[in-house]
This record gives sequence, C-alpha cells and structure tokens, in this order.
Amino acid sequence: MTTRIETDSLGDFAVPADALYGIHTARALANFPLTGRPCAPALVRGMALVKLACARTNAALGHLDPEVGEAVAAACRELADGEAGLAGAVVVDALQGGAGTSLNMNVNEVLANRAEERLGGRRGEYWRVHPLHHVNLHQSTNDVFPTALKVAAIDGLRRLEKAVAGLQTAFQARERDFAHIVKVGRTQLQDACPMTLGAECSAWAEACGRDRWRVFKCEERLRVVNLGGTAIGTGLTAPRAYIFRVADALREATGMNLARAENLVDATQNSDAFVEVSGILKAHAVNLFKISSDLRLLASGPRAGLGELRLPAVQVGSSAMPGKVNPVICEAVGQAALQVMAQDQAVTLAAQSGQLELNAFLPLLAHALLGNLDLLERADTLFRARCIDGLAADAARCAELLERSHAPVTALVPALGYALAAEVAKEAQATGRTIRAVVLARGLLAPEVLDRLLSADAMTALGYGK
Repeated sequence: MTTRIETDSLGDFAVPADALYGIHTARALANFPLTGRPCAPALVRGMALVKLACARTNAALGHLDPEVGEAVAAACRELADGEAGLAGAVVVDALQGGAGTSLNMNVNEVLANRAEERLGGRRGEYWRVHPLHHVNLHQSTNDVFPTALKVAAIDGLRRLEKAVAGLQTAFQARERDFAHIVKVGRTQLQDACPMTLGAECSAWAEACGRDRWRVFKCEERLRVVNLGGTAIGTGLTAPRAYIFRVADALREATGMNLARAENLVDATQNSDAFVEVSGILKAHAVNLFKISSDLRLLASGPRAGLGELRLPAVQVGSSAMPGKVNPVICEAVGQAALQVMAQDQAVTLAAQSGQLELNAFLPLLAHALLGNLDLLERADTLFRARCIDGLAADAARCAELLERSHAPVTALVPALGYALAAEVAKEAQATGRTIRAVVLARGLLAPEVLDRLLSADAMTALGYGK
C-alpha cells in the first residue's frame, strides 16, 4: 500500500496515500480497535453541521480567509449530505479515549483535505487548509462533540416520533376493526372480566400515544448547547464575538431551535440531559416489550393455546416441526426493547463517569444513545409493517373461550349481586356448564337481558347505567 508520511508532536506516522484522513486518525485506528464499527452516521453528520457553523462564523468575523472559509464550508456540506465519499473517510472506532478527540480530528482532517482539494491542493499537504488552524479554529472537542451529539439526537428523536406515530395509528385501526369482538380479559394470566378485543388494542395505542408525546417533548432537553465554550466552558482561546454568534450559525445550519447555554461550564461538565432522554427511550422500550409479549400470548397455539389473534405468517418456524409458524416479529421487537434497556444503563454509567470539568466517556454515551434511537425507529417500523398492519382476530375463538370461561359472571354482578353471582360461578364450575346456561336454567335473567349485559356495547361502556 502506498503511503504518505505526516508528522505531529509525537513524530512521523504513515498514512495511506489516498486517504482523506490524516495522522491523528491513523493513530486512532491503531489505538482503538474495539467495536470494529465507526461512529454513528448521525453523529458524523452532526459534526459536519457544527463545523459548518464554526466555519461560517469564523469567516464572517474575518478569522478565516474568505476563500478558505468557503472551501471548508463546502466540504462540511458535502460531509453532511454524504457526498464525495466523505462520510466513508470518518473511520475511527465508536469507542475511543479522549472524550471524542479522535472523531473530532478525523472530521477535521477529512474536511481539511477535501477543502485543500477544492483549492487545487493535494491530500496531506495542508498548505492552504489545516485541520487545526482552520477547520478546528476556536473550537475544542469538548464543545464540538457534545453539541454534535445533541444535533444528532434531536434528528433521531424526530425520526423516532414519526415511527411511534405510525405504530399508534396501526393499533388505532385494529381498535376499530375489533371493536365488536367480546373476549375474556385476564389478570395474573387468569380469567377475569369480559372485554372487547378493540379495547385491548386501544390500550396498546394509548401507550404508544404517551410514548409519542414523550419523545416529541424531550427534544427540548437537548436544545441548549455548549458550542463556544471550548475546552472547559470558559471560552478560552475563542473571541467573544465568535462565542456569541456561533450558536446562531448552528441554528441556521441545522434548522433546529438551538441556543447557547447560559452556563457553559455546566453544559461542558454535565451529561444529565442525555440520561433524561435515554430514560424516555427506555420507557418506550418497556411498552414495546409488554405489547409484543401480549401479542405472543394472545396468538399462542394457535389450537392448543389462546389463539385469539392471528399474527401475519412471515417465515417458516422450525427446521424440525413441519407447519410451525413462530411469532418472530414480536420476538425480534422484544429483543430490540431489551437491548435498548441495556444500553440505557450504559448511558447512565457513562454520564455519571464525568469528572470535574469534562466527561471522557461521551463516546460510549453517544454510541449507546444514538444506537437506541436508531434501533427503536427500526423496531417500531418493523412492528407496524410486518405485524400490526396484518394483525387479524379469530372472533370464533374469542367467543368460544368466553363461553367456556367464568369471566362473564363478573359482568352480571350489578344485576345479580356478588353473592348470587358467586353461586352461579360455583355451579358452573361444578357442573361444567357455561355461565349463560346456569343463569338461564335458574331463570335469573331473561335471555335478552343476558345478551345485553354480555354485549360488546356493555363491555366498552364506562360503568353501567340504571
């Protein structure tokens, strides 16, 4: 492999001759072979937008030559838009020491080399555009990285909110479809009270609705950034005018309602806002797991289990048991939910690991948080498209289980009283007859009254009328 030699304060180091990155990235590739995966694309895009805001601000204030400033800004736009192969040159591992310095320098080098090319130079020369002197001007990893993470997380929250909304809409459609189907409601996995399958779907839709609102609102927690604070939030090495203007440039570059933190030292030290957002994602994961587990139970069997729902058959279920079809989408969604819960713990531990003026564990936090946003968006989309949109009810099975169950007796308590209803349940259990048969045989209620009390309308009414 043909190489070029670059030099830093540690000495010389070989870099692939055609690489858009430089010496710091090459050292990081040798130092951090951990996950085998680069940083999240959303984080790289966030870095590009932050660098764009910095370049524009520095050029506007006269700190960058106009031609250099425009070349850097153009490279930033290419990286943000995934053009010219720039994103593929951001190659440092997602987990790295230095609080994200390797990612920052990887981006700086790629942008500098691309800007150098745009001005007629060659990669690795840095004659017109230098990674530190120009691209990183008036910045530190410590204000750039967390700001880019917030930009990436806000973008992820917006995409997730749409996915949750789609799932909510799908459950609402099934709520309407199944509104007339009366079934057994269960508590502690035991027969409890009659209800409708539509009402069961409505609870899932409502849970998704809460998650959608939480995800929408928690964007507010990320709108305050520490860009301009440089190394520890004091703004040392950056001009005052730059500090006061760069957040405005970032707001323009991203289209997000971002603002400079009033206390930049606090915003540089502390990561609790990310923990709060991660907790919202965990809450959604909890609901996803519970719902997917409910669906597996209700579709179990189908003949030797509950079998009240029919999940879409998406693949053959067994290499040994012919005809078996498993609830694989629900299982996959459940595993995604468990992964999110686990990575929430990583966010928590990373955030608490900050010391004094900086948190060196932000790369782990970013990897876990952005991974959760992406995973949840994919899980919601998969769940809706491959399961909920095609969810079907077995109305006959619901009726059969309801008829065999003692659950209907609970709906008769207002008409019969608890003691008499208990007698009916005891007789039905002893004789093997249904609740309906016992009530009619004893002449306790007229058939039309019994039908009304056990109807779908009665099951969905809020309480009973006189």
